[in-house]
Amino acid sequence: MKSALDKLGITGEIGGAAIGGVWRKTEGKSLTVTSPIDRRSLGVVRECAPADVNAVVDAASEAFLKWRIVPAPRRGEFVRRVGEKLRQHKTDLGEIVSLEAGKITAEAQGEVQEMIDICDFAVGLSRQLYGLTIASERSGHRMMEQWHPLGPVGVITAFNFPVAVWAWNAALAWVCGDPVIWKPSEKTPLCAVAVQRIVSEVMNEMPDVPPGIACLAIGDRHSVGEPLTASEKVPLISATGSVRMGREIAQVVAKRLGRSLLELGGNNGLILTPTADLDLATRAIVFAAVGTCGQRCTSLRRLIVHESRKDEIMRRLTTIYGRLKIGDPMQEGVLVGPLIDEGAFTAMEHALGSATRAGGRVFGGERVTQNVPKGGAYVHPAIVEITPDAAIVKEETFAPILYVMTYKDFQDAIDIHNSVPQGLSSAVFTGDLREAELFLSPAGSDCGIANVNIGTSGAEIGGAFGGEKQTGGGRESGSDAWKTYMRRATNTINYSRELPLAQGISFDVGP
Repeated sequence: MKSALDKLGITGEIGGAAIGGVWRKTEGKSLTVTSPIDRRSLGVVRECAPADVNAVVDAASEAFLKWRIVPAPRRGEFVRRVGEKLRQHKTDLGEIVSLEAGKITAEAQGEVQEMIDICDFAVGLSRQLYGLTIASERSGHRMMEQWHPLGPVGVITAFNFPVAVWAWNAALAWVCGDPVIWKPSEKTPLCAVAVQRIVSEVMNEMPDVPPGIACLAIGDRHSVGEPLTASEKVPLISATGSVRMGREIAQVVAKRLGRSLLELGGNNGLILTPTADLDLATRAIVFAAVGTCGQRCTSLRRLIVHESRKDEIMRRLTTIYGRLKIGDPMQEGVLVGPLIDEGAFTAMEHALGSATRAGGRVFGGERVTQNVPKGGAYVHPAIVEITPDAAIVKEETFAPILYVMTYKDFQDAIDIHNSVPQGLSSAVFTGDLREAELFLSPAGSDCGIANVNIGTSGAEIGGAFGGEKQTGGGRESGSDAWKTYMRRATNTINYSRELPLAQGISFDVGP
């Protein structure tokens, strides 16, 4: 039986650049891709050199001249067909996500479903790129606002969501009239290759679509990231990753007065109040803390518990953590797969060591070596009882570490929650309407996502996704995030025979 990689033509050494369905023989170094499950080789990709990136950018720029004048509903038809192809390939693509990113099957399939969902959203959006009609202060005049395509969009994605985040950007950018140049993580390039193959199937069915609207450039930050980010032909860079990476990109893009959409760190907190439904909260906490082995930007890092509920929630959590099935993420019943690599395990060890030195009490966190595939970095998710002022609590470690701290009154809980430099996702579990509304108010959570009685992880595509402070301020996916991918034009039309000036200015130059 053919593997998912074989079915999508991922064999042999693959060129690291593609323009639609045409692959370029790239000039960079050879990259062997391994699975975090057991470190076996999955394939080989020849990375891009800067010259390859320039060729891809030029192709996207040329495609933009054609794509921008295609009616938006026709652009939506292309996205609709991409969504249909993703439905057809959902199982195979999900398998590749599991193999390359280490996600359990349910989460991998869910990520592909997220791609399908955003395509559906974007198809409807293609008929809703609305501007405004604005009342003019001058008689015989009308003002209006239009939204026009912006230009090629560079999309830099991380390993933990190797396909969904690209889809959030690509589906919206395409219906807005923008080509997309994708730089995937070097840890998960085969997911990008698979998606590029799927998109090219649609292009074969729609020859009027310029191939350059879907481009791929595989390589590291030096060979691909830097030339892509610096290119003045790419007006928008959308980047998901670390705060350090975001700062570097923001400075380069700002220097050329381009736009950047940043999705960076998320040190997410959940407040557990005296009136919380503990059965509901426990399930939400566990999924948010250990899902994707704690490697989601929305993973729960900090549990802020009322002192009256701490003993009970700790008893529940340690019991469940003790029976979590850890192992090969493609096996039925497994809930926790591997960390992405040894570097992630080292970072987890360092964080737990820092927590211990700060007086924290650690449960779990050990390496798992029994009944798991050899070669992978498997760990017991950790729970750490600690005070909220410990320095390590202010940092985001991309691993399954849950810091547990207590509070006495609700305002203290909000203050603790907002005391970290990141501001992505947040939640409160409460049966008190006043607490819920305060948490959602301007005086409550300072995050871009604030939830009541659900966890921090697992956002729907209908809402804008993103956060504040060191999270970067960008918004992707639903709501009006589409405006980031377009340029606004304000128009004034004079249909009178007079020429009055705004603000009543008189400027008479005679007949």
